Order: sequence, then structure tokens, then C-alpha cells
Amino acid sequence: MAKLKDYNGYFCESDFEYAFIGFLEKEGWNYLAGNKINRVTKNDVLIADDFKAFISSTNNDLTDQEVTQVFDNVRLVGAESDFATLHKVYDWMVDGVQFTPQNGLPQMIKLIDFENPDNNIFRVVNQFTVEYTNNGQKENRRPDVLLFVNGMPLCVIELKNPGDAHATVFNAWEQINIRYWRDIPHLLHYCPLACISDGVKTRLGTVRTPYEHFYAWRRVNDGDEVSTLPFAETETMIKGVYSPARFLELFRDYIYFQDTIYDHEEVEIVCRYPQFFASKLLKQSIVNSIVDGTGKGGTYFGATGCGKTYTMAFLARQLALRCTDIHTIGSPTIILIVDREELQKQGAKLFTRSKEFLNLGEVSVVKNRKQLREELGARQSGGFYICTIQKFCDREDDKIGLINDRKNIICFSDEAHRTQLEHSKKIQFSKDADENMKAMVSKPYAKVLKEAFPQATFVGFTGTPIAETYQTFGEEIDRYTMDQAVADGLTVPIKYHPRIAKVLLDKEKAVEIENYYKKCADDGATYDDIETSKRAMSSMEIILGEPSRLERLAVDIHDHYVSACDQDPDRTQKAMVVCSSRAIAYALLLKFKDKYPEWFEEKKVPDGVVVSDEELKKLKPMPFIAMVSSVGSNDEPEMYNYLGGVKNDKRSEELDASFKQERSNFRIVIVVDMWITGFDVPSLTFLYNDKPLKKHLLIQTISRVNRKFPGKDHGMIIDYIGIRDNMREAMKVYGGNTSVAPTADDVEQATMIFREELEVLKTLFIDYDLAPFLNLECDPVERYMLLAKAAEYVFSSTQELSSEKGKVSFKTYFLQTVKRMRTAFDICQPSGELGEEESALAQCFMAIAGFVRKMSGTSDVDADTMNRAVSKMVEEALKYNQVESVLESGEEEDIFSPEYFEKLSDVKMPATKLELLIKMLRKQIKEYGKVNQVAAKTFQEMLEKTIAEYHERRNHLTAEEAGATQEQASEDIIKVATEQALAILRQMNENRESFRKIGLTFEEKAFYDILIALRDQYNFEYGIDKEIDGVVVNDKCKSLAKKVKEIIDTKSSFADWLNNQNVRNQLKLDIKICLVKNGYPPQYSPEVFNKVMEQVENFEENAGDVRSGTSTSLGFIYQMPQTSQPLMVAEDPALYGTKKDGE
Repeated sequence: MAKLKDYNGYFCESDFEYAFIGFLEKEGWNYLAGNKINRVTKNDVLIADDFKAFISSTNNDLTDQEVTQVFDNVRLVGAESDFATLHKVYDWMVDGVQFTPQNGLPQMIKLIDFENPDNNIFRVVNQFTVEYTNNGQKENRRPDVLLFVNGMPLCVIELKNPGDAHATVFNAWEQINIRYWRDIPHLLHYCPLACISDGVKTRLGTVRTPYEHFYAWRRVNDGDEVSTLPFAETETMIKGVYSPARFLELFRDYIYFQDTIYDHEEVEIVCRYPQFFASKLLKQSIVNSIVDGTGKGGTYFGATGCGKTYTMAFLARQLALRCTDIHTIGSPTIILIVDREELQKQGAKLFTRSKEFLNLGEVSVVKNRKQLREELGARQSGGFYICTIQKFCDREDDKIGLINDRKNIICFSDEAHRTQLEHSKKIQFSKDADENMKAMVSKPYAKVLKEAFPQATFVGFTGTPIAETYQTFGEEIDRYTMDQAVADGLTVPIKYHPRIAKVLLDKEKAVEIENYYKKCADDGATYDDIETSKRAMSSMEIILGEPSRLERLAVDIHDHYVSACDQDPDRTQKAMVVCSSRAIAYALLLKFKDKYPEWFEEKKVPDGVVVSDEELKKLKPMPFIAMVSSVGSNDEPEMYNYLGGVKNDKRSEELDASFKQERSNFRIVIVVDMWITGFDVPSLTFLYNDKPLKKHLLIQTISRVNRKFPGKDHGMIIDYIGIRDNMREAMKVYGGNTSVAPTADDVEQATMIFREELEVLKTLFIDYDLAPFLNLECDPVERYMLLAKAAEYVFSSTQELSSEKGKVSFKTYFLQTVKRMRTAFDICQPSGELGEEESALAQCFMAIAGFVRKMSGTSDVDADTMNRAVSKMVEEALKYNQVESVLESGEEEDIFSPEYFEKLSDVKMPATKLELLIKMLRKQIKEYGKVNQVAAKTFQEMLEKTIAEYHERRNHLTAEEAGATQEQASEDIIKVATEQALAILRQMNENRESFRKIGLTFEEKAFYDILIALRDQYNFEYGIDKEIDGVVVNDKCKSLAKKVKEIIDTKSSFADWLNNQNVRNQLKLDIKICLVKNGYPPQYSPEVFNKVMEQVENFEENAGDVRSGTSTSLGFIYQMPQTSQPLMVAEDPALYGTKKDGE
């Protein structure tokens, strides 16, 4: 048993060392002091006695001399480099070392017994001195702690004194990765793993892991709550990694080396805890699925940037090597399906270099379906194949059909299902070679895969799951969310900065637009077309593409980016601008070209950047800014040629490669849909968003800036369109524990409703022959003609049917029923459980409904026609002010303004005037309460008292009082109440404005008020009150209020702070520390702390409303009555690199 040294009043590194050893002893490691080990020289790094004892006990047929020969083979191991030697020795440790004894029969000698952990010798050793020679002089190094298994040092642990603020885990990392590799590499040849700790931070890595990729281990067992407390790191690491059985499990399958031929790249990776648990849980789920024959191996929800590709690699190794006892699996064939070539390239880069690790034989990228069919047909087991989802698109002229029906095929789907969802829910129309229109029935992704591999098992990997994900692959097996990834340091936090343009819409023009739509309706345009056009026109395409707005946008992006880079000139900070359409993106690019032509000069590196000649050879001349997009067949010639025309793919590949090169001159990219998902550039720091985003696409987009990079402590979203509320909603789902998975009951109920509505539709068509629709071999041209005839059948019917709204026409009843059926179909269809006939029939009914809606109009005015006309009117109507910060935005209608009082005085009816005033007061007090609970509560009490007095006086009017007397009395009561309400309004106005006199911001005043109120309520002294301009000012409370608000500002800059409990807990801790440091209150009082925290909580919950005002919606601009008011309100802009007064 390791003993603590005599305590001398100081906690030193050796105390922590013995404490750490004590924890390991409790887990089953046997302590041995290094100076007690029998070694020939201090240059020896193996414990010969343990090594030989283990080999002898597990190989009874070997003589002592042969055991010594095995020992010498391992002791004298060598290769062309230190890293190659490490890799070679690791392989020996895992697979055994080949040895030929005197009988001449070669055999594999196990160096570790992984199947029976108790057969091994586990030692924790300190004071192990390792000798080396430098310039002819003998020197030595002494690692803090080494973990030996069977005499081999498998893990080095470097510790720093928890009591010394200057001794950090980085210093520990430097010792291993610099000093030990330089001075005692022969020790590290046997030592794949490394652990560094200072008692607070305890991190795991390999002896070749960069410092920023050493991570904490936060779970001991499946299902444990993830601990983020710093002091829990050491205990969780020791229990979760270093219990002997777990240690061997990790050591055997969760340390990754590339194939031997790539040893010169020196890549060695140990799994992180989410990868370890996910691969274990997924393996078991896949085994259960194969045994039960469900085909659904489960869904893994792993945050973007958390290393899902490596999770797949660890899982594949588990399936290849640890399922051999399950006959139906054996050595499986694994197919990785991705939805883009970018992800295919990423996958190929990892997996084609991992044949030795995967142990599945052939690893290759599949070029086409024919090759996949041939490859799978030529083998009964093994193989790892990578292909895109397009290989599984079922086309009328190229049916997939059966590819292979083996049971031991396992499909990994990396977001691949997402692109096929909408495509698979409806009939696809196209023209054949003779220009005849064709109609082809689609199938859900799950069903297509099931037909191709009827007995395979499917596993989904996604960072942004949607309901259909779970229906395709099965229930969620494990999850690792964005907030966990940030807490663990896998990704950097994302900060959010809204900058929005004021938008003014001429009121008369809005009326003109509405009248135009009315005229279109009178001329026969359908209701659906009108609504479609309104949605299109209110989706901001016209607004976002307005030339003067784009010019201001270009200037603002330029100024922000240049200012940010100037503040940190030594770090590469790349940027992405996301636009809502290709036309807008190209128009913005031209604005940049006009304003900043120097950004379009092609260079290898930016001016002032120094690179070596070798680096310079790898770089291509590139502009500073470029647009990346696919080309469209109807693109204008200028844009088409800029994007590369027929060589668009080649151009995109070259830009992709350059943007990923840290030193390249290519620093800013403008995109629309490309490079949004699965595109990793760690130096990407700024994302300028000018595109409406929500749900999974929003998360995928903003996650481009969350990758770790030296010197980068956060990514930043600069938002020009107002996505804050959408971001909050998305963060709730993808940042926390909310699930979007439909329950089995949801799917079952939706299936039942779908079938009920389908039967209703079949009944409606009882006099119509539906048989051709059910014939899956039906000619697509014939099917198209049948759909058109069916739509005519709906039109020609004169039946009236009963609905919830009374009697309606056959057409209306049909459309309503299709709508209900579609809602249910969307929920139950992705599972692939619906029959082919009912799925085909549903798609046909939906297609018929589409025909009917298009045929309902009596004119040629359709949505596109209306869009063109309205867009011109919108362009004339829009007026833009410059881009402004909306961190402190005003109200759409200020009830304290003189204009509002004028409006109020115009109201002649006393009761109406009072009602209106009270309504607006309630609203304003509620808004005020979002910032200042104390003041709002006071005004709420005053208002309620006024209302109560008003009702009390009204109730005293007796029934006997009549006529003019009662009327006059009533008016007097109303008048008094109105005057009281106006008095409250004026006081609120004065209170709102008082912050200026005190020298605080409006929000700082809220915290000032709570500090003053609590001081008075709990009767303690804090600072001195003095009167300035009629306002009582307490400088001490004023200073403290500013500090509290500053802490909140710092934390609230993180995009997910409202949903990230770790950030919120830290915020409260920081505020409590701030209060204590500033002596508030003078004596500790939990009640006072709690009251301050209530104001903080209130401010947190409403921070988005307070900060962003109306920043989330420019939509439906034609239906807004206040169109003459700014739809986006902001203060005067602060120049980048400067601060406003008082900040």
C-alpha cells in the first residue's frame, strides 16, 4: 500500500501522486515502488520478472530459455522510427508475438490475456528512474506514475501539484510529448496511453495526442449521468478507464493506428468516452437486431463535430472481431452510405487507411451499383464498402431490386436518409425521350434499402435527427449533444451577434399589393396559388436581394472581418457567408468586387503572411473571397461562367482544397447550400448568416464554426436576418435532452388514421377504376394520363357531401380528405411498414389533388406570374437604412412617446379610452418585467389598485340612481381612474428614464433596483445614498449592478446559453462570487442571494426578447397593419472595433 508522506502543512505533488496511486490500488492495481524493481540497468524499461512469470504461466510448454528468448525479442524490438516501433509493439501486445520454439512449430505468444483479466499482473509504479545518454553524459528521467501489465509499461501518468496555480496539465503534456520522446523514447515504445492531471483537470490521450485533444472521461458505466464537475474528473477517470478489466477492453479495441504504411504520419488516437459507450451500445443493439431479425440496429445521435466517423470505426472493429461466436454475424460485411461525395471522400480517407484496424479485409469506395452487387456476391463475409445514397435511388428505368440477401450485412447510414425524405413521399414527374410526361411512384428510403438488402441490419448516425430517422433505423441507442461536446472541450462554444437592417415598407404600396392579389382572385387565380405567392414574397428573397441592402451588407461584413482579424493578426480566421439563393449570393459577390477589388487578386498567401518554400509549393493562387455553388441550367451567362460552367465540379474541388489549407489566401467563402454539412475547416471562425434557417439545417450550418483550432476559443454567428428564436428552438432539441422521435403509439395511430382516410378516398372513387394505379408495372406515361383523367373525374362530379362545416362539394371534400391522409402518411410512411399498394395509392391520390388544385383556376394567373408582378412592387416599396446592431432594440410602438399620448387624446369615448390605456399599461408592465422585476411589480400593484378602486366605485352606484345623474357619476369615476392610470404611465416613463440620470443602461438599472430594494427590505447598510438631479444614487450599488450585468453579457454571448445548464450554472456561481467579493450583503444571507438570482433567472428567460426585439420576422409583410413602421428596430450602429459610451 502506497503511503502518504508526513504532512508538513503543504500539499505538494508527491502527496497528490500517492493519493492517485491509492485510488488505483482500490481499483485492483498492485503498488510497487520503482526503486524496489529488479533491473540489470536503469536503461531497462520492462519488469523482467513479471513478463517471464506471465509467459511461463500461460505457456506451460515453453522452457525457461525459450521464455527468455521471447522476453529478449520484445526487449530488443526496433523499427525504422520510434513511432513505427510503438505501433509494432502495440500490435504484438494486442495480437501476440510470433515465436518459433525448439520444436520448430511457429506459434503466437500472447503478451496479455484479454479474455481473462485476472490472469494478468497489474502494477502501479512510481519512482521508476529511466537512464539515457546525452552528449556522452548519463542523465535520467523519472515519470510520476507508470502502469505495467505483465511487466510492460502500457500507460504513463504525469501529475502536477493541485495546490500550485502555476503547475498545469499543459506542463504535464509537455513532459511526455517533448522531453520523454526526446530523452527516453525507448520507454514510450511500450507505452501507447498517457494521462495528465493536476487534481482538477484529469485528461486521457496517447503519447502522440496533441494537447488540445486530451479529454476528460465523464462516465463510468452505461446510463450514468455525465458529470461536469471539475473535481469529479480524477475519480471518474480512474473508475471509468483504469479498473483493470475496463483498461484492457480500451487498450485492445479502442486505440487507433493507421495502417503500417502510413506510420510516417504518426497518427495514434484513443477513443473518447462518448465513442466508447456508443460503439458498445450500438454493437449490442445490432446483435439483438440480427438475432431477432428486425433489421433496425438503432440510431446514434452524436453532435456535429464529436467524431462520429471514428465511432463508426470503433464499432466496425467490434463487429469484426468480437462477434465471431455469433453464427449469423461471423465476420460481417459493412456498407457505409453517405449523402454527398464530400462525406464519401472523408470516409474513404479514414477507412481506406484502416484495413489493419478494421480487420475486415477489402476496404473500397463503390463506383456504381453494379460493382457493389458484384463485390458482395463474390464474398460471404468481410469487406467494408463506402458509397453515396444515389446508388440506392430507385428509378423507373433502373430498378434496384435485390443486391444481396445475406444476414451478415450491416449498413451504416451517415445522414444519408435526409436527402431522400421528401423525394420518397410523392409521385415523381418527368419527361421521357419523346417528351411524354411520366409519373413514377416513389418508395421510402427504408423500403428501398430493405428491398436491396432484405436481411441486412441498418444503423443511423446523425448529428441532427428528425422523426423519420428513428423510423428508418430504430430507437435512439445513445446520444451526445452539443452542450456536452462544448463542456468536454470537443468543440468550441458558439457566440451569437445579431446585426440587422431596418426595413421600411411603404404603406400605400402594401395596400396596392393586397389589391393586386384581390384582382388576381377575381380573375380566377386559385386560393393555393395566391397563398403560395404571398409566402414566396414574404420569405424575404426580394428584400434580401435588394441592391442597396447588399451593398451595405458587403461593407458591414468587410468592416467586421477586417476589425476582428486585426485584433488577432497571428491567427488564421476564415469566414463563411451564407445566402438564401444563388442569385443573391452572386449579386453580393459583385458588391464585394466593386467595393474591395483587392480581395479578388489571386495570390498564394495574404500579404504579410510568412510561409516556407515547401508550404508555398503546395498552395495555389486564389482570391481572398469566392463563391462556391453548383450551376443551374438557366443561370445567367456571367454567373454560369464564373462558377465554372461544365467544369463546376473541378472548380469546387480546387476551392475546397484551398479553403482547407490554413495558409491559403482564400479566406472568405460565399455559399448557399454547399459546404453547409459535413464540411470541416477548423480555422473557420465567423459565419455571416443571411438565410432563413431553422431546425436541423440551422444546427448543421452554425456548427461549421464550432471546430477546435489553436487560439480559437469560440466560433461566432453574425446574424443579418434574425434567427435567434429559431436557434433557441433548435438548441432545445439538438443541444439538450429533447427527442424528436415519434413513439410507437404515434406511428401506430398515424397508420390507423392513414388507412381510415385512404378507405374514405377509395369509397369516393368507387365508381372509378383505380386498378391501374395499383399495378406497379404500369407504364409511367399511361399512369400520368390516368392521373389527369382522375382529376377530371373529381371536377365533373356534382355530388355534395357532409363535412364538419356542413355540405361541401365533392372536390372540396376530396381535397380535405387528402390533406388529412397526407398528414398521417408523413408520420407513418418513413418506417417502410406500409404495403406497396396502399403507399402507391396514397401517392396517386396526392398527385390527383395536385392536378385538381392547378385546374381550379380559370385564368393563366399562377403563383409564378403573381411573384413577378409583386416583386417589382416590393422593390419599389422597400427602403433600407444601414445595417445596425440590435443588441438593445426599441419597441415597435413606444407608449411613452408624445405621439402615443396624442393618439390617446384623440379617443373621445371615456370608457374606451380607459380600457385602451389599461390594456397598453398591462402590456408595458409585462414587457418591463422582463428586464426589471422590482419596478414592474411596483407598477403592477399600482395598476391593480387603480382598477380595484374603479370597480369599487362603480359597484356603489345604486340602482335607484338613474338617467343623467348615473351617467355623470360613471363618467367621473372613469375620469378619476383614467387620471390615475395616466399618472402610473408618467411614473413608469420617469422610472424608465431615471437610468440615464444615474449613469446606467436600462438593463443595469434593473439590477441596481433589486440591490437597493433588498438592502432596504433586509435592513443592512451598503454604500451611501445621495441625491443627484432629484434622483437618489448609491455609487456602490451602481458599481455592483454594472459588474453583475457584465457577467451576464459574457455568458449570454454563447448561442446556446439558455439551454445549456452548464453555462447557466456557471453564470449563477460567477454572480454569487461577485456578490461575496463586493461584500453584498455584509453578512452571508441565502435569502438575499436567492432574490438576486430570481432577477437573474427572469432576465435569462427573457433575454432574447429584450435583446433582439422584433428581429425574427419579416414575414407576411402584406398583411401587417403597421407597415409604415420599421419592421426591424435598432439603435444607431456602433463602428467595429469601438465601444459606445458607458460600455
